[in-house]
Amino acid sequence: MTATTNEYDIRKQKLKRISESGEIVYKDRYVVTHDLDAACQLEDGTENVAVAGRIVSLRKMGKMAFGHIADIDGKFQFLMKKDFIEATYQAFKDTVDIGDYVGLSGEIFTTKTQEKTLIVKEWTLLSKSLRPLPEKFHGITDKEQKYRKRYLDLISSRESVRRFQLRTRFINTIRAYLNRHKFIEIDTPVLINKASGALAKPFLTHNNALDIDVYLRIAPETYLKRAIAGGYNRVYEFARCFRNEGIDPSHLPDFTMLEYYAAYWNYLDNMAFTESLIKAAVQETIGGLQFTYQGTAIDLDGPWEKKSFRELILQDCGIDLVAANDKASLVAAIEANGITIDRDIKDKSIGYGTLVDLLYKKVSRPKLINPTFLTEHPLDISPLARKNDDNPAIVDRFQLVINGWEVVNAYSELIDPIDQMERFRSQLEARELGDMEAMETDEEFVTCMEYGMPPMSGWGMGIDRFVALLTDTEHLRDVVLFPLLKPEK
Repeated sequence: MTATTNEYDIRKQKLKRISESGEIVYKDRYVVTHDLDAACQLEDGTENVAVAGRIVSLRKMGKMAFGHIADIDGKFQFLMKKDFIEATYQAFKDTVDIGDYVGLSGEIFTTKTQEKTLIVKEWTLLSKSLRPLPEKFHGITDKEQKYRKRYLDLISSRESVRRFQLRTRFINTIRAYLNRHKFIEIDTPVLINKASGALAKPFLTHNNALDIDVYLRIAPETYLKRAIAGGYNRVYEFARCFRNEGIDPSHLPDFTMLEYYAAYWNYLDNMAFTESLIKAAVQETIGGLQFTYQGTAIDLDGPWEKKSFRELILQDCGIDLVAANDKASLVAAIEANGITIDRDIKDKSIGYGTLVDLLYKKVSRPKLINPTFLTEHPLDISPLARKNDDNPAIVDRFQLVINGWEVVNAYSELIDPIDQMERFRSQLEARELGDMEAMETDEEFVTCMEYGMPPMSGWGMGIDRFVALLTDTEHLRDVVLFPLLKPEK
């Protein structure tokens, strides 16, 4: 019999004894006068203070017991003396363990080590823990178990708590900034008829009530644009999105994206707003614009650099996209320069724009550490973006890249329904050639455009990625409370 199993049995025996005494072990409520963080600020001598929490440390001695109760905001010390609660002191010693939830009431005082403490006058067992918590000095050391049992990770690791509190603070700061600038938060569907809004492979499911196959959204884009067509001037959504693709440190199949759209802006207006929004949000969230990610210093201060695909690729490998302006010539240039790309670049399913993107990701993107706006994307990898007026082979689009991660994707939005249908047809041809990430034709969205849409610009930001950067976290699973995992056998 293992020590853990033995501890489990001992606690079950305690539970049985308490129940047999007639006490209800799992209470329905407890009236608290102060949260734990508020109790820590009370003056000495404050009486009738009632707090509640999980016991995370406990020492039982002859006529005295002391320890800490905790919640998400921190911990609070209590001291229990037999002299004060003689009638129930022995019951506390015999039945209460680390991990149990208790309600405590009494008087505040400060110890010699300057720690606010509650002298307990009354106590109530609120919930019995049958399994022992992880050892407090080590917590959960197995990464996978941290993800599977995040509740234990939060109990034992203040670092994890701070990471998720920062995530919440970052989101709330962005939401407040958008609200101040007259953006309105709305909700859009998760179950959709067409997998539209981005180039990605969707999840397919079935709706029994309607007896139709539907997709989990890969982005809320087309529905947010419908709202703009309906008269909203500025909208946004923190949207849970789903893409049936690979998992790596910077990609998860379900993730949180912020998208917003503003009528009458173009991508240059959007670029300026993006810089001010992110600088303000980061400054308020972490108290500055400089941070370190995995040993690399990142500085968001000062004007952010702007680079086109052509400028970056020419700078980093000597290939000029003006000369290599079709797939055949670009393939030849890549081979002549001895550049290895992790896909068959002669595959018919890879178009010119996709090849440009693959080349950029190979030779340029890893070098972009401080924030950089990437512009002048090829038309055929931007099916929802507006063509550039001077060069119809590119679109009015930017991506914000930080530390080699694309954290924002933005356009001057396409509002021409005829052009949009032509783009969808091109995407359909790509799908027929085997590109399963190509976008499906969304006739309902085109119909909406035919009723008229104002000029607009919008973008999407991967919230998980940005939080990972700010918290120096290597894998996105570490900034998602409950990430998807294979079931344990």
